[in-house]
Amino acid sequence: MAGLPPSPLISEALATATEAHAGQVRNGAGGMPYIEHPVAVAELLAEHGCGDEEVLAAALLHDVVEKSETTVADLDEQFGALIATLVATLSDDESIDSYRERKDEHRERVVAADGAALAIYGADKLTNVRALRSAYAEQGEAVGEEFKAPLDVKFEIWQDDLRMLRAEAAELAFLDELEEELNRLREDRAAAAPRPGT
Repeated sequence: MAGLPPSPLISEALATATEAHAGQVRNGAGGMPYIEHPVAVAELLAEHGCGDEEVLAAALLHDVVEKSETTVADLDEQFGALIATLVATLSDDESIDSYRERKDEHRERVVAADGAALAIYGADKLTNVRALRSAYAEQGEAVGEEFKAPLDVKFEIWQDDLRMLRAEAAELAFLDELEEELNRLREDRAAAAPRPGT
C-alpha cells in the first residue's frame, strides 16, 4: 500500500477488501492473488491524483460485491452511501447472461454516473490489460482459458471501453497508456500467431 495516502478510511477499505478476496486468484493475471488487483487500481488513481480518499477506498472495494458475499447494503452501512454507490456502479449485472451485453450495459451505467466512477473504471481496465500482457508473455493464448469470454471478445470490449473513456473522461491522464497497452497486446498476439503454411 506504499502508493496510497495514509488514511483510516483507506486502511479500513483495504482490510475489508483483503478479507473479501481472501484465497482468490485473479483470472488472466499469472496466478496473482486477487487483492493485488484492487490495490493496483487504487495506487494508479493515487499516482495520477484521481480522487480523494473516498474514491480510493471505493477503488479498493470495487470488486467485493461481484466476488464475495458482501452486499451494497453492507458497504453502505460500513462506509456510507457515496462509496456504496460507486461500488454498485462498478459491479457487473450478473443477471445479464450474454457477456458482451453485460459489459455494454455496465459501460452505459458508468457513463451515467459521475467522474469518480469513470476514473475507477478506466484504472481498472488499464490494470487488467497490464496484468494480461504479463500473463500472456508466460502463457500465450492459453491464458484465455481462464476467462468467461474469448480473448478476441475481451479485446474488442476493451477497445469499446477506451473509446467511451476518450469521449466521456478525456481528462484522465492514463488513457494514452491504456491505448498503448492495448496496442502492445495486439502486437503480442500477432507475433505469437502461427504463420500461414507453417
